[in-house]
This record gives sequence, C-alpha cells and structure tokens, in this order.
Amino acid sequence: MLGSTHGTLTTDSRRARVIACGEQPSPVVHGRPADVDDLDVSGRPLYADVPDLDRFFRPESVAVVGASDAEGRPNTGITRQLIAWAERVGARLHPVHPTRQSVFGIPCSPSLAGLPEQVDLAVLLVGDPLPVIGELAEAKVKFAVAFASGFAETGAEGAAAQAHLAAAVRRSGLRLLGPNTNLNAFEKFRDDLDGPAIALITQSGHQGRPVFAMQELGVRLSHWAPTGNEADLETADFISYFSEQSEIGAIACYVEGLKDGRSFLLAADRAARRGVPVVAVKVGRTETGARTAASHTGKLTGADTVVDAAMRQYGVIRVDGLDELQDTAALLARARAPRAEGVVVYSISGGTGAHFADLATAAGLPLPGLSAVKQAELHQWIPEYLSVTNPVDNGGHPVGDWRGRKIIDAILADPEVGVLICPITGPFPPMSDKLAQDLVDAAEQTDKLVCVVWGSPVGTEAAYRETLLGSSKVATFRTFANCITAVRAYLDHHRFVAAYRSPFDEAPRTPSPSFRKTQALMRPGQQLSEHAAKQLLRAYGIRVPREQLVTSAAAAVRAASLVGYPVVMKASGAQIAHKTELGLVKIGLTSASQVRDAYRELTDIARYEGISLDGVLVCQMVERGVEMVVGVTHDQLFGPTVTVGLGGVLVEVLRDAAVRVPPFGEDQARGMLGELRGRALLEGVRGGPPVDVDALVEVVMRVQRMALELGDDIAELDINPLMVLPRGQGAVALDALVVCR
Repeated sequence: MLGSTHGTLTTDSRRARVIACGEQPSPVVHGRPADVDDLDVSGRPLYADVPDLDRFFRPESVAVVGASDAEGRPNTGITRQLIAWAERVGARLHPVHPTRQSVFGIPCSPSLAGLPEQVDLAVLLVGDPLPVIGELAEAKVKFAVAFASGFAETGAEGAAAQAHLAAAVRRSGLRLLGPNTNLNAFEKFRDDLDGPAIALITQSGHQGRPVFAMQELGVRLSHWAPTGNEADLETADFISYFSEQSEIGAIACYVEGLKDGRSFLLAADRAARRGVPVVAVKVGRTETGARTAASHTGKLTGADTVVDAAMRQYGVIRVDGLDELQDTAALLARARAPRAEGVVVYSISGGTGAHFADLATAAGLPLPGLSAVKQAELHQWIPEYLSVTNPVDNGGHPVGDWRGRKIIDAILADPEVGVLICPITGPFPPMSDKLAQDLVDAAEQTDKLVCVVWGSPVGTEAAYRETLLGSSKVATFRTFANCITAVRAYLDHHRFVAAYRSPFDEAPRTPSPSFRKTQALMRPGQQLSEHAAKQLLRAYGIRVPREQLVTSAAAAVRAASLVGYPVVMKASGAQIAHKTELGLVKIGLTSASQVRDAYRELTDIARYEGISLDGVLVCQMVERGVEMVVGVTHDQLFGPTVTVGLGGVLVEVLRDAAVRVPPFGEDQARGMLGELRGRALLEGVRGGPPVDVDALVEVVMRVQRMALELGDDIAELDINPLMVLPRGQGAVALDALVVCR
C-alpha cells in the first residue's frame, strides 16, 4: 500500500506547473474532481469529502453473493453469521447464488439483476470479485465487501490484480471494503452499555480483538472497520466518518501501512478540528524502510520517523502495544476535558507512591507539590510523620474508615489538581474494598479524572470486577505503565486540541514569485553545484554569505579583496556532495598569496579526482554561531518533508533532528526545535550568547515554502551548515546541496 500516487500528484498535475502552463488542474479528491480551491500550491488536496458510510454500517438491504447453506462449506458459516447480523440491524437479506432456490429458507436470486430491490450493501463470498463489480454497478449497489485474498499481500502479481480491481471499483461508482478483509464489521456489539463509544479500525482483524473484548469490561464499542488491503475504502475514510459521529468518543486504529499520506493527514486534521482523539498502533518502527540519500537530511529521517512526526503534527496518539491501545482509547473516549493539569498520586504505601511517582515524572506527567494549607488539611486524617506533599501516603489505616473518603475529597478539591491516581498493587480486603468504593463514589461526584491501578494478577476480586469495573467514571488499569501512558495522552490530547489551528486553512494556493525565478536553475535528474544551490536559496529569501564564483587564481584574489578577508574557498561543481572529505574546502585565508595557493590546490585535487568544476567560490567567512542543518527530502508516502537539526561535520554522528510534513505553521517549526536533544545550544551554553531562534524559524518556514513549490522537482535539499548567529543577527546558509528529481 505504500507509494500510492492517489493524493500525491505527479509533476504534470502539480498546481504550480499547471498554472505556469495556463492549463486547468484536474486531480481527484476521494473520487470526485477537485476544485481549484481544494488544492495547495503543490497540487495536493486541501480538502477531502467525508464518505457517507451510514448505509454500510446500518444498511436497509443486503445481498450475499455466493451465499450457501451446504454443510461443510466455508460460505455457509459466513452466510449464517450475516443472516444473524442483518436481523440485529434490521436489514433485509437477499442470498444470491446461480443454482440455489433458497438459502436457510430465504428465497435466493440467481443474480444481482434479479433482486427484488436495490440493495445498500453486497457481501461478496466469491474467489474473484472483479467479474462481479460490473453487475454491482448496474444494480446501483452503494457498498460492497470483498473477503477474497490473493491480492497485494501476495506480491507483484497479486498487486497487479488488486490494481485492476481498484480501477473497476472507481469506474463503478460504488465503494469497496477489502479485498482480504473479514467479518469484523458484522460482529455482535453490546447495546446495553452507555457513554461515548470507541470506533475501531484495523488492517488485521485479529489485532482488534483486545479492543473489541473491552465490551466485557463495560467499555462501549460502536463500529469495527476491518480495512484489509484498502483497494478503495481506506483508514482515512473511516477516521473522517467516525469523526463526524456524535456517539464516538475515540477512534482506535491498528495500521500496518497507510495507503496515502495526504488522505491520512486530512482525516487526522478533521478529527483534530472536532476534538476526537485518534489512538493508533502503527507497525514498522524499524529501519527496514530507510533510504540511501546523498544529503545529510536524507540520512537523518527514515520512513517511520516521518510517519511518527506526521501523527504528532495532527494529534494522532501513537502507542506500541494493543494493551496500550485499548486502555488509552478507553480513557480518552470516556473522560471529560481536564479542569487542571496537576496529577496527584495517592496510595496506602510510601513505596508504592514513590515508585509510581518516579515512573510518572520520567514520562513527563506534572506532579505538583500540594500547598502547605492543603497538606495541613490532609494531616487532619493522616499521621504527621507521613508525607502528603505528592505523592500522598496515608499509611493504610485511614482507608478503612470515614477518613478515607475525606482524604480523596480534599485532594480533588484542590484547584491545581486535575487527575487523581491511586495505585493498588494487590488486594487487602476488607480495606481495599472500601478504598475502591470510596474512589468510585468520589468519581461519581467530581468532574475530575480518577484513575485506579489494580495490580492484582488474579483480577477476579469483587473490588475490581464489580466495584471498579462497574463504574464508568473511574478509569481502571492493570499496570502502572498503561495508566501513565493513557493519562499522558489524555493531557496531551486536550492541550493539543485547545491550541489546534489547521495548517490546511493557511496553506499557499498559488506559487510565489520565487518559484518562477528558480525554474531556470532546475536540472532534472542532476545535482546542482553549490553556487546554483545558493542561488536557489537566495531566490527564496534565505541569506547566504557574500561570495563570488571565479575561474582563475587572479580572479580569486580580486574576489577576496571585494568579499573581505578572511575568506573561505570551496570548489563548486555539480558532482560534489561532500567537499570536506575530499579536501575541497579551505578556510581562514588572510592574504592574496594564500588565496592563489588555495585556488591551485583546489583545482589540482578536482583534476586528480576527475571532478568537473564550474569554478571556485570565494566566500565571506562567518563565525560565532551554532551550526544547524535544514533540509528537504521526498518521502514515498507523504511527499516533501522538512527536517531541522544540529549540523556541521558531525551531523550524521549526532543524528539530532526533527521532521515535519508540509503544510505546517510557525508553531510547529518552533516545536521542531523543542524536540532536539541539543536545543540548549540555541539558548547559549558555557557563557555563549543565545542565538537568533527567530531567524532559524524563518529559514525553516522559507524552506517549507520551497518544499511545497519545488518538492516535486527536488529530490533532496540540504543546507548544512546553516550558521545561526547571536540573537538579532540572523542566520546564514554557508553551504547547500540540491538534487533535482
């Protein structure tokens, strides 16, 4: 599924190219022609329709093509399950089979054309769904599900078959789930549970089982979309649809591969706008998808790094395990927005409280110390020798009587407290029973989040099974780690949503004057010389040093006097990727004789190495700053991406970088800097002055504009080093590498 061109338009359909040629764009957004205002400057969609899936999940009529009631046949069990499901959702079911008069006593039609009514959904129990697509189109069927396997999951031949199927579906006008999907959409969902529900999306049906099973713990599940190979309907379609459903409190996803990067971002953007949390397990964290690149930037970001950054940009909460998926989604679906961000740990054991507090603090949860007034209040019921700063240690005995509830209420009454977490490592009845009941009763009467970690490995205790799980107000976990992960996601999500502004609203729609200036510099399939690369940067308003390109030693001396000593001299040619390693850079030259000698040495090395030069650059020497790297690479899934990190000759050793997928705003550019391990260097260390962070952010934003306008022309762009000068003095691109696509 990776590498689809749907939504990632080719060069010929890019808006900038189209406008320059005086043509009209005609890309497609979710099956419909895109309007001009739907496209950004790169020709990528800024808007995606929300598919109306009501009749998929709640059809009025269903056709089962290939229905069977013959004993021992796989289709028989599936048909039986579909009949039961149709009865539950109130749908009329029509078996379709060429040789049967009836199936399980229901009259059977020999073909779709012979059905007594137009159906909303057709379930295809056939080995090859392709021949059926035309019949579905003639019958005006809205949706179809294909269970058949043997498509893209099997290799090149299967991928070709899936491409034919997808093309037939696009022509037909229907929407298809699958192929290589299963019956999860037709499971029996409990209808006796209250509160906001979880909607589930999985590419592997079995991986959704833990979330589905949470219904037995009282967590409501409303939908399950097993997307399979996503020949048509994809994860993004279901995220968009579920985001619009008022009953859904959170969307839980298991994703193996995204079909189209832009579609996914547009869907995540829709969820973020509406404040609907999306929690996802995305497999593929290893470097198996890493690419080889000429630039430093390309080596800093593997495919999963980009996926991870894109998810964070749009508030998708990425977790690693299915247990984290279920616990985090359940908490986010059911908990109201926090009144405050402070987290208090409350326990009957000082050791338990200290252990949990260590883990919570390391994970970034805010554990503020309680005020002296609040501590004095708590010491009315807790012995003076116990610490109640945070964590709060009650010593055990108060939970067995009236004092237990007083303590809980007093903590929750603190305006700085938004979350109370009580870790119970093991049952100790009857005191643990009363503690559980007090926590439930308090949770029922507060608008703050109350969490309990029930650490008993048994899990059959009445305090857990009946009291805690019987309440929809208490969030109950089985492990410290899952509780911390979920609470952190809860606070992060609401903070993110409160500040969220969609970058698609402000994305540029028409090319800048800089775009036209740079067209003459492009050399398709080639690397630009440093001189040409810097001309590209200058066209987009990125500062470069004073410099001149010369082709003789005498001209080099004249250039040095104009640039001003000391100078740097560098060989400039389209074949040179890393000049330092080849000895093609000379720094700190202070005299005409040094310049003449350097010119001869640089040209001799180039001649010996067989490198063609367009000249030698005589450059202003810029010192006193922090060396950064800013660049653009082309991701197979998301298209152009922007990277910023610590630069210089050790860039690939340090590997300290952050990445974003355009479009993004200035807040995200500043957020990139905050992710760097070496960010303290920007603030000034060991007596050094703070650098011009505003200028660095401006460069990142200008590079993003280049990525949007030139991203389909540029395979890689690498500014390294970008010297960020002391505050107020700007930033200068000392070197640049550009590889054209």
